[in-house]
Amino acid sequence: MNSKSERSPRPAASIIGALVAIVVIALGSLVASGQLPARWATTPGDAALGNASGAGITQATVTIVGMSFAPAQIEVPAGNALEVTVVNEGDMSHDIVFENGAHSSLLAPGQSETVDVGVIDHSSQAWCSVPGHRQMGMTLAINVTGAAESHSQMNHDDIVPMDDLIAEAKAGDPHPATLPPLGPEREHHYTFEVTEAGDLWTFNGTSPGPTLHGRVGDRFVITLENHGTMGHSIDFHAGEVSPDEPMRTIAPGESLVYEFQATRSGIWMYHCSTMPMSLHIANGMFGAVVIEPDGLEEVDAEFVLIQSEVNPDLMAFNGVPFQYDAHPLRVGTGERVRMWVLDVGPDAALAFHVVGAQFDTVWSEGEYSVFRGRSGNGLTPGQTGAQVLPLLAAQGGFVEFVPTEAGHYPFVNHIMTLAERGAHGTLEVVD
Repeated sequence: MNSKSERSPRPAASIIGALVAIVVIALGSLVASGQLPARWATTPGDAALGNASGAGITQATVTIVGMSFAPAQIEVPAGNALEVTVVNEGDMSHDIVFENGAHSSLLAPGQSETVDVGVIDHSSQAWCSVPGHRQMGMTLAINVTGAAESHSQMNHDDIVPMDDLIAEAKAGDPHPATLPPLGPEREHHYTFEVTEAGDLWTFNGTSPGPTLHGRVGDRFVITLENHGTMGHSIDFHAGEVSPDEPMRTIAPGESLVYEFQATRSGIWMYHCSTMPMSLHIANGMFGAVVIEPDGLEEVDAEFVLIQSEVNPDLMAFNGVPFQYDAHPLRVGTGERVRMWVLDVGPDAALAFHVVGAQFDTVWSEGEYSVFRGRSGNGLTPGQTGAQVLPLLAAQGGFVEFVPTEAGHYPFVNHIMTLAERGAHGTLEVVD
């Protein structure tokens, strides 16, 4: 209440109170007659409702539209009990969870439910607990009037030490980094099963998902099956198709067939495109399709490295921070090495560098900048090279080099803070 209202004479306050009562009664009549939707009917906290303890009851209706609650905040007098009716008018399933543990069930589109939140004595929040929906803005502020309590504070995870992450990676098997061989077939059939294990959501149980390998002109037929608990989808950058049908979100238990023809070479990203996309990618739903440029020569060792953000504090090549420090990749001296590199983001850039090596071949997003020591300016072999392959999110390419001395060659994101968070590995070169 502001200073002017505090100085108002009691008769004015009485008149205002009477008017409010009249408006509430009128609204109730309009709702009962069907002239106003039910969500307009709310009971003020000081109305003549009560509970067993004698406290007032505040009733409110909250409607889900898109990725938001409407209204986005509720005012409750301190000490009142709160009852919230949630109506899902969106096109996805949602729920609502309150800080004290009260919650609704998962509501399909068109469903509603009333939640008894309990007595409210401090300001707090509620949110949709479907992964990512809270981050997309599905929060409800519960503001207490007549009390000075503030919203509760969120906890933040601490950064895990590098040695602990390496030790954790040593305990498990590394994700295979070798590029699968290219067979004679020109049509490729795969089944991608979506599964969820806590914060790890995957295609076929691994993050990244399967690496696909083909040539320009090959056809790919992928059957996507959703064995998870929420909606998922898939988007292949390697194909040119209308997104409407093959990239649609499918519910648990559903499946779809996604077909495309590879018309251009590259290392192409695929990922779940269900919103919030950043969360589905960061939780592991991504992979690579390698379509070789025409005339690509064979090499002695060929790897695929996909950088991703595990969370705001951790980075990874092929899904696990520092896993190739715990399990180094191995080649021999004098062998030609090709590393296909893809940055799936969802946000961070990649400056790919191999410590102790120089790239004599660099191919990125459709073209060579260096080829076996040659470049477009006509230099002879051996006179030109590169130290880094720079990539933004969703970009990819490959580098080649020939290590001549045995040793341990770190490969890193040369944005060093990101390397120190897990975008780091080791290439072991042996005689």
